[in-house]
Amino acid sequence: MYTAKVITVSDRCFRGEREDLAGPAVSALLQEAGYQLLPPALVPDEQDRIAACLRAAVGEDAALIVTTGGTGFAPRDVTPEATAQVVTRLTPGLPEAMRAASMRITPRGCLSRSIAGICEGSLILNLPGSPKAAVENLEAVLDPIAHGLKMLRGGPSDCAKEEK
Repeated sequence: MYTAKVITVSDRCFRGEREDLAGPAVSALLQEAGYQLLPPALVPDEQDRIAACLRAAVGEDAALIVTTGGTGFAPRDVTPEATAQVVTRLTPGLPEAMRAASMRITPRGCLSRSIAGICEGSLILNLPGSPKAAVENLEAVLDPIAHGLKMLRGGPSDCAKEEK
């Protein structure tokens, strides 16, 4: 069982103007998949604050850190930039797979600027802010993430064998 931290990035949710629906939706999916959830976090769309929250989650030894929100084209959508500040190795296959899955649902799926990467023993993954899109994107990569975390956390790795 791995630990997971969900970080919602949203000015309006942070100010209490809108209820966070994406964070709880993603948390429910992760819990259903067997992750032990660390307390969630909520931050505004400010690059330095997002990066600091990501670093704090790495310090909590979260195996998986998932953000929701801030991955679009709006001027304040800076979650990928904050994530890029924190990670030391990118994992481009995860967001590529998420965008491919999204494109099967909507042609706008290609507009996601989500990234993913590794910082120390943590995998950080950006998801969209829409609850529906966040869950769909996470579902697209949940199985490969489990194998990736096993390798990241020092477990046996044989990508050539299919896991049962």
